[in-house]
Amino acid sequence: MKIKPLRSWIPKTLYGRAALILLLPVISLQLLVSVVFIQRHFEGVTVLMTESVVRELTLVLDSPAQQGTSLAEALAIKLATVSEAPSGDRRGLLDLSGRAMITKLRQELPEVVAVDLSDRREVVVWIDRGQLYRMQFSRARVSASNPHQLLVIMVVMGTFLTLVAYFFLRNQLRPIRKLGLAAEEYGKGRIVPYAPGGATEVRAAGTAFLEMRSRIERQTQSRTMMLSGISHDLRTPLTRLRLALSFMDEAEAEPMIRDVADMERLIAAFLDYGRADAGDAAEVCRPVALFAQTVEDAKRAGQNVRFDAGSVPEDAELPLRPLALRRAVDNLITNGLRYGGSQVAVRLTLTDRTLKISVEDDGPGIPVDLREEAMRPFTRLDPSRNQNSGTGVGLGLAIVADVARLHGGVLRLSTSETLGGLNAEMVLVR
Repeated sequence: MKIKPLRSWIPKTLYGRAALILLLPVISLQLLVSVVFIQRHFEGVTVLMTESVVRELTLVLDSPAQQGTSLAEALAIKLATVSEAPSGDRRGLLDLSGRAMITKLRQELPEVVAVDLSDRREVVVWIDRGQLYRMQFSRARVSASNPHQLLVIMVVMGTFLTLVAYFFLRNQLRPIRKLGLAAEEYGKGRIVPYAPGGATEVRAAGTAFLEMRSRIERQTQSRTMMLSGISHDLRTPLTRLRLALSFMDEAEAEPMIRDVADMERLIAAFLDYGRADAGDAAEVCRPVALFAQTVEDAKRAGQNVRFDAGSVPEDAELPLRPLALRRAVDNLITNGLRYGGSQVAVRLTLTDRTLKISVEDDGPGIPVDLREEAMRPFTRLDPSRNQNSGTGVGLGLAIVADVARLHGGVLRLSTSETLGGLNAEMVLVR
């Protein structure tokens, strides 16, 4: 049987680990006190009390018969002569002080034949001094009274103090949990209200997070505004060029008109890339209807695309950024038909934690060792795709990857099992 490593038994959550840090010392301390101190303490007390009782028993046995009987009555010891004794000692399994008492009795009185501690209130001893005697006395005379009180106090106070410490610790952990949730939601592209709180260190971390989030938002807005401004400033001279070319001879102007059209497509690609991070506001929408409409629009444009919602219910609703996702799927469909083959399939898969959007084509695909590079901005993979089918700047997959990250997910590239080409799968966190 394989033993699991110690780290597999450690709780994964912050609350679980805090509870472990809190409870482990308390339980360990109580066990240590119970096993080491209490056991040794009560065994020592039992030994001392047993020594006193042994002296009384010896005094009774050493006295003449009639005097010994009177002395036994005075000492609250029941004395009787018997003909037989049990074959061995009897005591409870958890009677630890009883074990110490029996050991001490046999050390001080070698004539002891048997000791019976089955009744926790009485002690019965058989002693052979030529005549077999049965001597019975109260267990309280050889054991400390109410030994369980200390254990009860320890358990009750330990539980009470643990609860007090837990509520105090929970108040300290709550700001950390809020910070973690705010960071997790921002990783999914959602900005939730957050105010730093808690200890000084937690407040500092929360303030740093807010500053970082604001800085990222400002940078994203600046990039979007810059690309929008560039595209606006370039479109005006391009329009003038197109207008001037329209007055030229058609045969001479055709190559330059194609160059102007390529420049306009490049500007549109740069603008889409700039919008990818900013995106639109997240809203609750139905993914089946959203992507079915996207595929339907592609079909109206003459593209060979089919849609498969799989087992995703039509009324399923998720918080998504519809414009950004439509732009991403449009890019994948366009890339699949331009650089891939003759058909593209869009499929949806919904799990408890993710929404998967797969766009597959029947083209040559992308080699495994180049897939990571293909998702980088401004990367064009000439060996793997048919670059004569269109012109681009290598921003298509980078835009899709940014949209996936905007939803707290990733873009994965693999080989399509149904069409044989590239399978671009966006995995979005729910």
